[in-house]
Formats: sequence, C-alpha cells, structure tokens
Amino acid sequence: MNYLEAFENGKEKLMRAGVDEYALDARLLLECVCGTDHSTLLAHPDRELSQEEEALYSSYTDRRADREPVAYILGKWDFMGLEFKVNRNVLIPEQDSEFLVEEALRHCEDGMKVLDLCTGSGCIALSILHYTNETKAHCTDISNEALLVAKENAEDLGVTDRCEFELTDLFPKNNEKYDIVVSNPPYIATNVIETLAPEVRDHEPRLALDGDEDGLTFYRRIIGGAGDYLFSSGYLILEIGYDQAEAVTGLLKENGKYHEIEVVKDFSGNDRVVKACFY
Repeated sequence: MNYLEAFENGKEKLMRAGVDEYALDARLLLECVCGTDHSTLLAHPDRELSQEEEALYSSYTDRRADREPVAYILGKWDFMGLEFKVNRNVLIPEQDSEFLVEEALRHCEDGMKVLDLCTGSGCIALSILHYTNETKAHCTDISNEALLVAKENAEDLGVTDRCEFELTDLFPKNNEKYDIVVSNPPYIATNVIETLAPEVRDHEPRLALDGDEDGLTFYRRIIGGAGDYLFSSGYLILEIGYDQAEAVTGLLKENGKYHEIEVVKDFSGNDRVVKACFY
C-alpha cells in the first residue's frame, strides 16, 4: 500500500465513524507512523508503506474511529507554539487556554513567581516560564499521574530548575506569596459531562472536568483561598466556561478582596478568562 492509498483508507474509516476532522486526523496519524510531514502527501504519494507501518496506521485509525483523541494516540500536542506530552491522565491543551497564558504574560514580569493550580500537563505554567526570564512556578495537582506528565514536559522545555510540583488538593502546603495565581480548574457541571463529545466524555480525565453540581465548586475554593498566596496587587487569572462569566465575577465581587475584575473573550467571542487584582 502506498502513502496516498493509506491516507484515503484512513480518511474513509474515520469519516464513517463520524469523526469531524477526519481528513486532518488521518493525515496527522499517517505522518506520525511514517515520520513524514505534510508535503509528503503531495510530493511522494507513491511512497510504499512497510508492513509494520501499515499495521500501526491501521491500529491508530481504529483507535481514532473509536473516538480516542488524536493527541492521546500521538502522545503529544501543540500549545502556545510548544510541544507537550499528553496521555489520558491530563487534559489535552486547547487553544482556549492560550488566552489564559496570554493574559498572564501581560502581567508577568521577569523574575516573578507564579502559582498554577490544577496544572495537569503543566502547559499553562510551563508556557509562562518559556516566554519569560527568571520567572518561577509552583504547580499543584491532585493527580500524581498528571504531575509525572508535567515534570516530563518541564524537562523537555528545559525549565526544571525554575518550577516545583506538589501533589495536593488545590493549594500548596507552603506559606509563600506569588505575583500571579492561574488556574484552568474543573468547571463542567456534573450532569453536563454525559452530553459532551465522546472524545472528551469517554477519554479525558473526569477528575479534571467535573466541577460538581453547578460547575463552580473550584472557583469558590480558589477565589476564597487565593488571597492567602497572593502579594498585594497580585493577579488571579482563571479560565472559565463560555457561560460562567457572570457567576465567577459575582464570586469575586462577593469576596470583596479583588478589584479590576475583567472578562476576556476568545476568538469566537465567548467569555473565556476572568482576571482580577488582589487588594
């Protein structure tokens, strides 16, 4: 089987399975198996696959047809122009979360300290470190498996000496202060999870998705406790669901210790980030 034939077979399989971006996914999986890039499909469509490559590609497209996310099959995903390792113990870094990083970078000066709650793959904190100088990050997660992934990503990005990882239920056990607290916490209401796409519902870690009955439990905890870890005039920056801006800003106002509360929209015009300055 040649390269083009394999690609067409993969496309057909994924299309029949109802995968939205079936052509893109078929190509990405083929490139991974063959160690090629996008130009190969155009320049060398008659390139023959080995038996091993054919078998591996078939197994990858079978997994994708079962709606396993491409990122988990590849074991990596791009975020903020960087490559992060991922597996089923961490959420797949999404473009939506890049808005959180970009807002943090607006307020992060070289040498500052960042606290990342619910770090997962570490993509948020590690991206901040990569694009700043002499900054340091403390990353927490309740999942040891997630922290193992984050530590690998820190090593790959060469920032291990600038970050610490802690297994804990949200807040660190230290008494340190930080210039910025960031978090992409679990924020999907429990009864909504079953309505999500199978890629998310059946494969991404529920621990990182489930925000309890109303999706706001972690926002209440973070807003209530972040002040103990923020310097005066430090920033709390949170990713939110598209319909949660009013509720989260309400929690910040009710707390009474935050000002300059602002909602940031994503490219689709949806509310995506809430940020506030701590008194």
